[in-house]
Amino acid sequence: MLIFNCTEAASKFFSRVYKGKTITPVEAQPPSPTPEEDEWGDSAEQWLVHAITVQRKHVLFVIHIKTRYCLIFADAKKADVDGFIHRFTERWIYGLMRHAGQHDILQWVDNEPMMARYEESCRQYALYKRRHRGAQKHIDEISWIFQGFAAEWGTLPPDEFAAGRFDAQMNDTLRNSKGYKDYYAPDEEMMAHWLRHYCGLDEQGIQAARDRRKDVRQEFRELERQLQQDR
Repeated sequence: MLIFNCTEAASKFFSRVYKGKTITPVEAQPPSPTPEEDEWGDSAEQWLVHAITVQRKHVLFVIHIKTRYCLIFADAKKADVDGFIHRFTERWIYGLMRHAGQHDILQWVDNEPMMARYEESCRQYALYKRRHRGAQKHIDEISWIFQGFAAEWGTLPPDEFAAGRFDAQMNDTLRNSKGYKDYYAPDEEMMAHWLRHYCGLDEQGIQAARDRRKDVRQEFRELERQLQQDR
């Protein structure tokens, strides 16, 4: 199940006013005070959603509470929950597969069973008005960086590919949060999370994928070093 925990700003973004009455899909009374206390446990994908306005357009910041993997949606359409869910799903899966392809991890991915597991697990979704202090701090940092880039570009990302590149840059930034002993890369932790829950890998297989990711990144660095020396 997909659970989107919405800040006050995100709750207003997903709501609309009709004949003087506020209509919202965001439930004001979540099942628990914190996402970690929900009865679904690890079977639910808990995200925090925040909304701001940049260059007079709505921008959504969506961050996975467990891994701090983030997605940024520029020029989002207000109160269009179905459109958001569709856009979110496509970007999340595309970003993961792009990362897997770049780091030689597709050898551990069997596409049809993976998508079947995903559709079974994430067919339903819920929106709750609920905050998460730790994830909000990371959203605030990412939002500040995004606004700086937007000011430099003079525009928002023009398409999903450009937005995905910004996602990738943020998810390759080391972070620290409760439950982790040291700093970690959100894209690596999301990769491990995805392989565990949707590809059926055991911890040995996940470690093999982590090791291959590390090797590929080292190969990239060595290639870049060699190219610089050859100039």
